[in-house]
Amino acid sequence: MQAGDRIIFDRYEWRVLDVKSNAALIITEDIVEKRPYHDSYKDITWADCELRKYLNGEFHDKFMEVSKSRILTVTNKNSDNPWFGTNGGEDTQDSIFLLDIEDVVCRYFGDSSEKLRNRSKKQNYWFQNKDENNSKRIAKFKGYDYWWWLRSPGRIDRVAAYIHGSPGGCVGINGNSVFFRSFGPERDGGVRPALWMSL
Repeated sequence: MQAGDRIIFDRYEWRVLDVKSNAALIITEDIVEKRPYHDSYKDITWADCELRKYLNGEFHDKFMEVSKSRILTVTNKNSDNPWFGTNGGEDTQDSIFLLDIEDVVCRYFGDSSEKLRNRSKKQNYWFQNKDENNSKRIAKFKGYDYWWWLRSPGRIDRVAAYIHGSPGGCVGINGNSVFFRSFGPERDGGVRPALWMSL
């Protein structure tokens, strides 16, 4: 198994992002569902949001027992927003989680770290809508491009960072409301769960 492979694990197709010794980091190839980041519009971090509780509770519980035995619990560092300094919150112990800004910009979808560190004066709401790595971050929900959540905070703690559906793949570092459902359930953010699995 190596980075870039597509695998079937339990009931989803996953993309392998990284392999370290006897474990692999995987993310669902497609957006698996739409959900709000939190259940109300308030200051919240990944550590306390409802989406984290759901992924590590109800969503995790749906896996077959043999699959659960391969899902590793890891410590996630929840960094502050690199442009706005918004508090990322406490480190968390997660079995299933979302990627953060640095994961999608610097590590697993090409390296655009120079652009992250050198913000253009024209960039107020999203990260480099012409970045050459945007196409690698595009994900689909039921066959069409759609936006998906990251666990990182946006410009304030009532919004969370995300990946655009259109223009496809650019990083919404400014963030969307943690309770985007206020615009209607059909506007909920896409969820691409990630996890470390034992090999």
